[in-house]
Amino acid sequence: MAGTVDRAELDKFQAMAARWWDPHGPLRPLHLMNPVRIDWLLQQCRTHLPWAGGRRPLGGLTVLDVGCGGGLLAEPLARLGATVTGIDPEPANLEVAAEHARAAGLAIEYRAATAEEVAAEGRRFDLVTALEVVEHVPDPDGFVRALAATTRPGGLVVLSTLSRTFAAWVAAIVAAEYLLGWLPRGTHAWGRFLKPSELAARARAVGLRPVGLTGLAYEPAFERFTTCRDPAINYMLAAVRDPVGGNA
Repeated sequence: MAGTVDRAELDKFQAMAARWWDPHGPLRPLHLMNPVRIDWLLQQCRTHLPWAGGRRPLGGLTVLDVGCGGGLLAEPLARLGATVTGIDPEPANLEVAAEHARAAGLAIEYRAATAEEVAAEGRRFDLVTALEVVEHVPDPDGFVRALAATTRPGGLVVLSTLSRTFAAWVAAIVAAEYLLGWLPRGTHAWGRFLKPSELAARARAVGLRPVGLTGLAYEPAFERFTTCRDPAINYMLAAVRDPVGGNA
């Protein structure tokens, strides 16, 4: 696998692979985030991808879901009409994803691959997503470059991650891993978190023009995430691939 893959990080998710679709299991935060992430992603598609809309708002669009895991994002995108390819370097995740998609009657292409490998094949997509992935790769510059390279000119890239702030350390590590036990201890490394300005700079360097940013806030009284103005903990960034430019 290419240099943006960290075997130790993959091992963490391999250990949780069988419980990807358990809403009360170790991946509970992703289940709670999914509704608001998808709503915001759709808003960005409607705004920046002119062909997105109608009863199936992603109908006719090709999507690459990078670091797809067990398919928590890929399946909703397919139901919204997209032709989805999900890639992940961990085969155990893909086995779970493929089996769940078959049971749901969804045609999703799942592959053991990295974004660099897909880019090398010359494949380009209308929408590229990488949600809660960049904080787990050892080379974020190379990773964002690969995302840009798999995006067609005028296409959209959407990422979500954690900001490198004290608030994120408390929420994502102290609370989620140690106090609440939502995630296994050691799931995150605070030093790999990127502030929005740092992620946006990496995007611009490879020809991706940031067009949207939102924070995600957890509301414990309702056990849900909502969008917010403050990206100090979780946030999402959308960027358009310029027709010409960058180093992708």
